[in-house]
Amino acid sequence: MDCKTDAVLREIGSKSSKMMIKEELYNACLKFIDNRLLTVKSTISDIQNSLQSETKSSAGDKHETGRAMLQLEREKAGHQLSEIEKQKQLLQKVNTESNHSKVALGSVVITTQANYFIAISAGEYTIANSSYFAISAATPIAQLLLSKKIGDKVVFRENKFVITEVF
Repeated sequence: MDCKTDAVLREIGSKSSKMMIKEELYNACLKFIDNRLLTVKSTISDIQNSLQSETKSSAGDKHETGRAMLQLEREKAGHQLSEIEKQKQLLQKVNTESNHSKVALGSVVITTQANYFIAISAGEYTIANSSYFAISAATPIAQLLLSKKIGDKVVFRENKFVITEVF
């Protein structure tokens, strides 16, 4: 094998490992969303059961107050469910096979300070011995990163760092 072929094979291997990282981050975010969805649906079901099983007591006002509190909880859980479903729809717009030259939704951004996956706010994940923060495009740090490219300098909360890789 000549040097040129070897370099091409290294590049292909590098691209496939980058896409594997992106795919793992995507799957971790999807699992995060699915777990939140199950939790909220379970909460709604529990509240619904409590509302249905509560019988009219002679205490009157106490009964009505309890029902009102349960209905408020159900409404709150309904809002959470709506937000989770919006996040899941946003996550489904991420194409794990696309390679980005500028930071956009679905980009993995490697910087001199930290690594980011621009998708949804889902916390920190360790993949291939590197740490990545799954963040929403609406977060302040993501707003600074969007449309930037390799070599661009970013200042966030008085911390300066450089984008070293985007994929």
